[in-house]
Amino acid sequence: MADNTIFDDVFRTMLEKMPELVIPLINEVFGKNYPADIPIVQMRNEHQTQSGEIITDSRLLIADKIYHIECQSTSDSKMVLRMIEYDFAIGLEDAKMENGIYRMYFPHSCVIYLRGKGRKDNLTLEIIMPDGQTLKYSLPAVYVEKYTRDTIFQKKLFLLLPYYIMRYEKQKEILDQDEEKLKILLDEYADIQRKLHESLQNQDMEEYYTDMVSFITKVSDYIFRDSEKTKKGLEKTMGGEVLELESEKLIRKGRQQGIQQGMQQGIQTNTAETVIRMRNTGKFTEEDISLATGLGLEAIRKIK
Repeated sequence: MADNTIFDDVFRTMLEKMPELVIPLINEVFGKNYPADIPIVQMRNEHQTQSGEIITDSRLLIADKIYHIECQSTSDSKMVLRMIEYDFAIGLEDAKMENGIYRMYFPHSCVIYLRGKGRKDNLTLEIIMPDGQTLKYSLPAVYVEKYTRDTIFQKKLFLLLPYYIMRYEKQKEILDQDEEKLKILLDEYADIQRKLHESLQNQDMEEYYTDMVSFITKVSDYIFRDSEKTKKGLEKTMGGEVLELESEKLIRKGRQQGIQQGMQQGIQTNTAETVIRMRNTGKFTEEDISLATGLGLEAIRKIK
């Protein structure tokens, strides 16, 4: 399986299953202060360009801003060119006529580098217009390897945890042969497991524990696919098959019952609020709102 496939798949699945965990990452990268329970709308991430269809890792609507996050597992000198193509496609879809002139809004974008510590905190591209005017396109570059285990937990950057193991992939052969070094790694991951459960429990998110351990294990299995001893050690440390705790089963069951009981009275209100919020930004067509909410155009028009 290709690097970009497994790493992108894990990132997209995390966003789908536990979108609340992206808020601390957004706050960290873009200097925001969004509350943990702010509504998140996951927008369509397929765009058509002249070179063909492109798929972005994430396109999120938070408050009145669109955020675009890409995971990158390898060094790519042309990454900034790919990003401006993605962002241009996103901005072009939402371009609006304002005061007799079209105005295009670029999303707030960043690249998360899963390997290495990099040299620059931003990716930058200069666009020279025919009249000599220079437009500067710049976006943050985030390097997972720069974040220590303690910093990740302190800032609640749990979405980075599955990729934490990648800083050890160059030591694969050594770890499989050196019992002492392997023990240090496994002790670190035992601590990660304990802190993860405690942190999610303290935030009333312990139902995410099982899924997060699964993502961590999936990436570590891939990284150490040829290092059986290290791979098995990590699987055992993180819980093997990752059976659900009884408390987590009860939480899932209780929340499912609550969802079913409150479906008729609650979901219509939440969806209506999303429709109103998207409409008030002035950046989305009725078709965009329909794609984001699943409502038909007629239903959207009836919401005041």
